[in-house]
Amino acid sequence: MISRVVYISTLVVTLLILGASSSPIITENKGAGFGYMGNHGPREWGKLSPEYSECAKGKLQSPLNILKNQVVRSKVFKPLIRNYVPVNATLLNNQFNVGIKYEGDAGSMEVNGKNYSLKQMHWHSPSEHRLNGVRYPVELHLVHQAEDHSLSVIAILFNYSTPDPLLLKIKEKMKELSKEVFAGDEEAHVPLGTLDLKLLKKNTRKYYRYVGSLTTPPCYENVTWTVLGKVRSISHEQVAAIKAPLKSDCKNNARPCQPLNGRTVELYEDLGPH
Repeated sequence: MISRVVYISTLVVTLLILGASSSPIITENKGAGFGYMGNHGPREWGKLSPEYSECAKGKLQSPLNILKNQVVRSKVFKPLIRNYVPVNATLLNNQFNVGIKYEGDAGSMEVNGKNYSLKQMHWHSPSEHRLNGVRYPVELHLVHQAEDHSLSVIAILFNYSTPDPLLLKIKEKMKELSKEVFAGDEEAHVPLGTLDLKLLKKNTRKYYRYVGSLTTPPCYENVTWTVLGKVRSISHEQVAAIKAPLKSDCKNNARPCQPLNGRTVELYEDLGPH
């Protein structure tokens, strides 16, 4: 059976990453195809287009299996500072994931004294990063971009338990997105109105950081990754809702872990009293 292929515009991605800081990093379904199964799966990405060559040849690729006994405790990292604000948002079916793009200033985060503006977020299921070999049901990526166009991504892992408050808040919108997709709109989008991001600003007492890449083509490198140490909760129903709008070969949309290639994964941990 031939897997169904997702299409993405490499030109759009390139412009968004290299020269359009005012635009959210959201891809379109045009150009070279990729998926998560068969001849268009992760092992073949580097062969699908010259623009995807880093997927095969890059040495700083993501995601990683983070081994806790091999991380290096940082002496200079500081608590993760995130200043998100309520802003209009749109729920999107990007075909290879479900995401939210923000319209206007959604706030920022600080990494090593540098500000990165929040542009979009999207879900992967199962998780792409692993902790000590453990793969979690879901991983949320919060994608940020600095004025110099460099990228910083926060990864939040989820395990099965109580419902996630953010997804609970947009539950009906997720159903609406699926209805639009099933009605034939493969690029469906649903306005969310003003979305309060305080649900994403929980205290972070522990995180891992390393330099990696985008986890989807074109797999561009020198992305600063911050993987939160606290695993959050999500329900089985919510995981199903994340997968529902996606095509068959993208319902399990996690790239396999990539070689460390001598990189250092650093750890920040607040050991003070709770």
